[in-house]
Amino acid sequence: MRRYGKHTDEDDIRSRPNRKGNRPRTSIRPKHEDAAEGMVLTVDRGRLTCLVDGRTVLAMKARELGRKAAVVGDRVSLVGDMSGKKDTLARIVRIGERESVLRRTADDDDPYERVVVANADQLAVVTALADPEPRPRMIDRCLVAAYDGGLEPLLVLTKSDLASPKELLAMYGALDIPYVVTSREELYEGDGADRVREQLAGRTTAFVGHSGVGKTTLVNALVGEERRRVTGQVNAVTGRGRHTTTSALALPLAGADGWVIDTPGVRSFGLHHVDPSRVILAFPDLVPGTENCPRACGHDEPDCALDAYVAEGHADPARLESLRRLLATRERREGD
Repeated sequence: MRRYGKHTDEDDIRSRPNRKGNRPRTSIRPKHEDAAEGMVLTVDRGRLTCLVDGRTVLAMKARELGRKAAVVGDRVSLVGDMSGKKDTLARIVRIGERESVLRRTADDDDPYERVVVANADQLAVVTALADPEPRPRMIDRCLVAAYDGGLEPLLVLTKSDLASPKELLAMYGALDIPYVVTSREELYEGDGADRVREQLAGRTTAFVGHSGVGKTTLVNALVGEERRRVTGQVNAVTGRGRHTTTSALALPLAGADGWVIDTPGVRSFGLHHVDPSRVILAFPDLVPGTENCPRACGHDEPDCALDAYVAEGHADPARLESLRRLLATRERREGD
């Protein structure tokens, strides 16, 4: 057995070869100081289309990011070929800190949360007044997700030519949520899209709604030719022929500054990830009344201090009723 003295030479030391033939791993990661900044427009089978200096660039996530995934709306840093030409590919090396997140789970028993959109300012909940009938519990769930993720809600009620919006608006009057009511004719020929656009100007708005409520028709009216232009560029890069509806898509708002994020239609909106204690933050007029609540109070219990707080005239009873309806939403499934 050979023993090395203290004057060994490098040639005397045997090293085990790397069978894979690649470089050894290191914990030192490159800083990528020359990386360009961009925004994720859509995600399709591991390929991300990003907007970089006005160009759409196809990219993939760098291995060094590990399991961290980028979603639509993320602000990212990219390196590589950012010409936007066909058959080119850049790498996303950093994902910026998110100011807001819209998350959902498949149902309330599913612990796996999915981040749908990042950095949106507003969540537009699109609901038809008839055909199909409104689903208040679905609306409640979307509102809880918006409050939990840091987004301001907006109600967009469609098909007002088929039914009156009064009853549904009365349910949410205490929440003081901005709303727009449109009919099918107004979207095609009237000022329906313009009235919605006024609520979106200067903001990034994610649209949610289940099938048949007119969400796609509304989004198309809001983005105009921008949808055809952007999705055409996405198709030219991926070569898949059409934009899939399995992921969200960010589009510039036509006629005003702002972004519209079209999300796939949803049948349910699971809230397993939501901490009920954060929902109260959407009711600043009720927050002071929680100071005398028992520890870990769910605000829907017999000894909750909010009952006395409201009875003393500090807040509207309808606001407390709305809070408790939203809190109860997490405990029941859509359709129950």
